[in-house]
Amino acid sequence: MATIRETILAALHTRLLALSATVLRGDVLPERVPAAGLLILRDGDPGEPEVTLSPLRYHYQHRAEIEAVVQGAGRDTGFDTLCATVGTALAADRTLGGLCDWVEAEAPQPVDLPVDGAASLKAAVIPVVLHYSTADPLA
Repeated sequence: MATIRETILAALHTRLLALSATVLRGDVLPERVPAAGLLILRDGDPGEPEVTLSPLRYHYQHRAEIEAVVQGAGRDTGFDTLCATVGTALAADRTLGGLCDWVEAEAPQPVDLPVDGAASLKAAVIPVVLHYSTADPLA
C-alpha cells in the first residue's frame, strides 16, 4: 500500500502527464530534449512537520521540484509557455483530488545552459509546495 506522500507525488505526476511536454519522474536528463520541452518531477523534501496532539497529526509542507527544460531557437518563448502550462495544471485542482490541503508553485529562476555542438538549453527548477497532513510520518 502506498504512503500518503507517494500517493500525492503520483497524483502530481499524473497531473503533469496531461501536458504536451514529456514528463518523467526521478529520471536523469536525457541526451535529447523533446521539441515540446521536458519536465522531470523530483520527490523533494517533506521537511520537518508541525505536530498537533489531539488527534495526533503531522502537517507537512513538502517541497517537491519540477525541472523544466527547453532547447532550440525559440527557447525563451517555449520555456515561458511550458512554465505557464505547469501553473495552469496546478491551478486547475489545488488539492489534487482532495489528497492535499493545498498545492502551490513558486517562481522558477531560469538559466541558459550552453551545449557543445547544439542549441542552448533553458532550464529551471519550479518548486512545488504540497501541504498535507497524516497520522504517521511513515504512512
